[in-house]
Amino acid sequence: MHGVSGTQRRVSLFPPTLDAAVLRDAGMREELMERLAEPQTGSPLRLRATRSLGGRVEEGSLVSETTGRIYPILRGIPRFVSPKDNDNYTGSFGRQWNLFRGVQLDSATERGYSRGRFDDETRWTAADLDGKWVLDAGCGAGRFAEVAASRGANLVALDYSSAVEAVAKTLFSFPRADVVQGDLLSPPFRPGAFDFAYCIGVAQHTPDPAAAVRGVLSCVRRDGRFSFTIYARQPWTRFSGKYLVRPLTRRLPQPTLLRAIERVMPALFPLADRLFRMPRVGRLARYLLPIATYVHTDELTRDQRYREAVLDTFDALAPRYDTPMTWREVEDIFHVTGAANWRFQTKVPINVVGAR
Repeated sequence: MHGVSGTQRRVSLFPPTLDAAVLRDAGMREELMERLAEPQTGSPLRLRATRSLGGRVEEGSLVSETTGRIYPILRGIPRFVSPKDNDNYTGSFGRQWNLFRGVQLDSATERGYSRGRFDDETRWTAADLDGKWVLDAGCGAGRFAEVAASRGANLVALDYSSAVEAVAKTLFSFPRADVVQGDLLSPPFRPGAFDFAYCIGVAQHTPDPAAAVRGVLSCVRRDGRFSFTIYARQPWTRFSGKYLVRPLTRRLPQPTLLRAIERVMPALFPLADRLFRMPRVGRLARYLLPIATYVHTDELTRDQRYREAVLDTFDALAPRYDTPMTWREVEDIFHVTGAANWRFQTKVPINVVGAR
């Protein structure tokens, strides 16, 4: 593609020296202990800090008062995922967010792209979030977490994958932010621990999307507020291009798949860029071609859209799970989990906001 070098396509936006510096100084706030609980049992946890500074724990462990199980705190991040599970069903996401950390961050693109989406899909203002405890459920590299943190939230970014290493760097400059590695299906938090919780584009990538929605809702206090964005299932969804090729692409080694995408993107990006803009033809092309090219994203430059196309095409073709839901399935969950009210801003894709 014109003006995009091989180095740019690899999307290395942050210097290597930043990694060690950021992780060395990070730490879990001790006040987070009031929110944490053992997954599955809900048991209180006891803190054993082996290295801490100024109320932040850099290294240590959390011990269940019921089972005695020990959960480590490594590089300031409580880990509720055992080392053998680090390459679990979220392995592709850990890979992509550590490789492409800055691609969607407003602080890196110097655009308001992620902030605009956060505002549209949650409808929460800075006044709403300032000083409140907010859960980012499935944070990835932290594109929305840095928006919420910048508005004064006590932000807790949760992810099951090794993306926690990426988001720790993203949130390093926010003193009210914490990162936790844990599973949406069994969140490591006390019931009702948060004033706000959002889960944007994540639930469908778990083995049980309904359980993921229930898990997030369990973390919201009475009268607290929630927001979900979930892929929508329609009768023809399974025939779209990405779902037709994914049985093959998800079996490829992830480095092989990423290299293949990087090699074909210089040719496919300009083609898709033209086709997707055409009336009628564009809609069909977007349905059939498994290329994630967002031609109507005016906030980003062409080079930034190219980098996001590489990232999001990998995001579409690599995950082990991709199970869209219907809005009625989501509403059924709300009925049985104690949601007080909700409103579907859109039903395709599903974007719903509400309160417990």
